[in-house]
Amino acid sequence: MSICKYLVLALLTFILATNISPSAAQYPIVQNQFFILNFPLRTKRQTTFLNNTAVTQARDLTDSKAESYALGQLAHLYEQNKQWSEALTLTQQALSLAQGVSAEDIAINWLWQKGRILKMQGNIKGAINAYEQAVNSLTYLRKDLLHMDSEIQFSFRDSVEPIYRQFVQLLLQDLDSLPEISQQKNLEQSRQTIEALQLGELENFFHEASSSYKLQPIDKIDKNAAVIYPIILYHRIEVIISFPGRPLQHYGTNLSAGEDSKVFNELRESLNPALLVNEVLPSAQKIYNWLIRPAEKDIKRNQIKTLVFVLDGFLRSVPMAALHDGKQFLIEKYNLALSPSLQLLESAKLSSENFKVLTGGLVQSRQGFAALPSVKKEVEQIAVYASTITLLDEQFTRYNIQKQVESFPFNVLHFATHAQFGSKAQDTFLLTWEDRITFKDLDRWLKGSSTNLHPQKPIELLILSACQTAKGDNRAALGLAGIAVRSGARSTVATLWSVQDKSTADLVTEFYRLLTQEHLSKAEALRRAQLSLLNSPQYNHPYYWSAFVLVGNWL
Repeated sequence: MSICKYLVLALLTFILATNISPSAAQYPIVQNQFFILNFPLRTKRQTTFLNNTAVTQARDLTDSKAESYALGQLAHLYEQNKQWSEALTLTQQALSLAQGVSAEDIAINWLWQKGRILKMQGNIKGAINAYEQAVNSLTYLRKDLLHMDSEIQFSFRDSVEPIYRQFVQLLLQDLDSLPEISQQKNLEQSRQTIEALQLGELENFFHEASSSYKLQPIDKIDKNAAVIYPIILYHRIEVIISFPGRPLQHYGTNLSAGEDSKVFNELRESLNPALLVNEVLPSAQKIYNWLIRPAEKDIKRNQIKTLVFVLDGFLRSVPMAALHDGKQFLIEKYNLALSPSLQLLESAKLSSENFKVLTGGLVQSRQGFAALPSVKKEVEQIAVYASTITLLDEQFTRYNIQKQVESFPFNVLHFATHAQFGSKAQDTFLLTWEDRITFKDLDRWLKGSSTNLHPQKPIELLILSACQTAKGDNRAALGLAGIAVRSGARSTVATLWSVQDKSTADLVTEFYRLLTQEHLSKAEALRRAQLSLLNSPQYNHPYYWSAFVLVGNWL
């Protein structure tokens, strides 16, 4: 690129730096293409002149990308000034130029801008079409970004998330006034859009594309399960709920500014055994009212036994078991499970005959982490109910775990060790005696390779006790959801925080007993094991039992 072209791009960057809407940092995708210059702020007239100059120079250079940037930013000035017609005309010109040279990364901005303008003009159908094109382009472009460094990936995800959410908000706007067929189309498209966003988050988290597995719709797996799909939007939580054989339903709740964060923080702070159980209830009941209360009658009418949550944003770190209807906790009424989508991996029912378990963990304090003295009892009790191979302390090493996983056809892996879910994949790990296992390692071992003796054997159940998600970090829960998705494990049981190891050992022992002796489903076994703590005087606080979550197939 010539020096003159660099000057044009520097001028465009200056325009970007001085005219971004304060509401949402409107153009971070474009900003990522250039360095930001520290020019003093200009008046709108000066900036318009500079924009026009940039357009002229770009045309003289026959640089379609530069011209597209300049036209798009000039359009944004008109958008800010609420001159919708001029803004739309210039945006369309910028979009045509970008699409003409296959510059999808630029076109996304102008599709988004076009959608915003059309919405303000009252052309909701046209706005939806523009947003839909932007989301489709983002899905295509996301694959290229997986090879970039992690900081760019996280920046990209943060930047494009508003596009997905604004699109869903448009799809659900005045939904009840539409014909039934249009309602169902918009609900289904909303669900698919948020799933696409969540998939993008997981791919950015692991820096790799997600694997493809044979999936089945939930209603074909379990006729007594309802799927609750909360979507966090601007000052609102929308919920889509799916009952087997029924059209999708929806309801929503308006939230004041910061209300969701406030309630979430109150709930997490109250989940402290030093506090009274009653202190959990106000925030637990408020979230119950958002997610469950409007559907209570339909849940009962459809004889639902299992509630499956496909969670979004901060809700991923909320223990659904602790939600409260004013009389009972949710776990007292229903089996609970989490799922990354409305489809699940097929799963074989576990029985005592085919229970082959690799157990392992740390009893002693290692690498600055506290000792877990009850882990020894935990793995010993598992051996009462299933055929096990156990690796404890000095034996619980990276090499030994890999050797066992790749050599024997285990269908259950149970690791009783410190595990941490962080904001990034490299901060997400299992602690071993001498080092750490990343979830990429676990992913690779579970998928198998051509050198493995049993490369195709699926893991039916992966249990991680003593896990912890970073408190107050919405991204951290991605690690938990990602394990089930990427590893191919049909079901994963883990904890949202590190629970006292004595109560964990008691719960886990009861869970295995119920699975192998009572032949219950995974969700029912986990529910009854949680209730065994809830009904005990010593461990009735939600801190002890609500941290446990089942991700994936619950049968």
